[in-house]
Amino acid sequence: MRTGRSGPKCLRLGVDRLLNKGGIVNRTAILGTGAAVPKKVITNKDLESIVETSDEWIATRTGIKSRHIAEDGETTSTLATEAARRALEMAGVKPEELDMIVVGTTSPDMIMPNTGALVQKNLGASKAFAFDVYAACSGFVYALTIADKFIKESPGKKALAIGSELLSSITDWQDRNTCVLFGDAAGAVLLSGSSDGDRGILSTHLNSDGCLWELLYIPGGGCIYPPSAEMAEKRDYCIRMHGNEVFKHAVRSMADVAREAISANDLKPDDVDLFIPHQANIRIMNAVAERLKISPDRVYMNIERYGNTSSASIPVALDEANRSGRLKPGDLVLLDAFGG
Repeated sequence: MRTGRSGPKCLRLGVDRLLNKGGIVNRTAILGTGAAVPKKVITNKDLESIVETSDEWIATRTGIKSRHIAEDGETTSTLATEAARRALEMAGVKPEELDMIVVGTTSPDMIMPNTGALVQKNLGASKAFAFDVYAACSGFVYALTIADKFIKESPGKKALAIGSELLSSITDWQDRNTCVLFGDAAGAVLLSGSSDGDRGILSTHLNSDGCLWELLYIPGGGCIYPPSAEMAEKRDYCIRMHGNEVFKHAVRSMADVAREAISANDLKPDDVDLFIPHQANIRIMNAVAERLKISPDRVYMNIERYGNTSSASIPVALDEANRSGRLKPGDLVLLDAFGG
């Protein structure tokens, strides 16, 4: 995606090139970004008193030094609402102007209603329809893609794409291999149509492979293994992961889909001004960047402070890059995620 030439630093995310009746290119532009994290911070040192681990072990293998963890009263929907408000404020748009809210999450407030509906209520976005996308760490990219298609059909509409997670609620805090990885956060972008040919989403590319489901999953809580005392005792409502296998598939898949996106737009990796990968593991991000031959100075990383926040990781990083001035008008930005 490319940032706009004027106004708030609006990210330009690649998509097809549609022409309206006047022959002007219509693309989806990001008008505002926002993020929210809980106030409570847990460091690697803190985790040493919970499980058998060490700050050195965690930092060396993951790049993580701390993560934000929700306290009472903080939920997936409240974090999503806060991030959404900040995106709306940046763009100068009122909640009642919204037409659509789509939330990527794997840790919703409840099974029903969807988190998007709760965000709609919290914002007072009375005109908007809302729903969730359940695509794990890729959830924000899926949400963004759906919102983009909606806006391209109706360029005058406005949509929120949000990634929000309370992974602390589905983390097994007795599992030293996974509890050191995850944190809670939310990020949001406000989208609308733009006729500026130098700004907007250029293309989006989604792929899935259900055959690999056993590498990263949550066994309990669905219709196959409904909630029960046994499930709670075994903590089978928590994330299960085969880390080494996930690492291998993540690096290959992220590099492949990034090449697909770059090639689809007749670009080269050297054209990418900022690469924002899913913040899962510093070794994964470095390996993907190396395969793409994107220099480290063009890779945005904040995993050290947040850990893996699943669907929230990319929009949080995007908002940080935007507000810090790391993004400049005309920049080409590549977002890349993988998930369970």
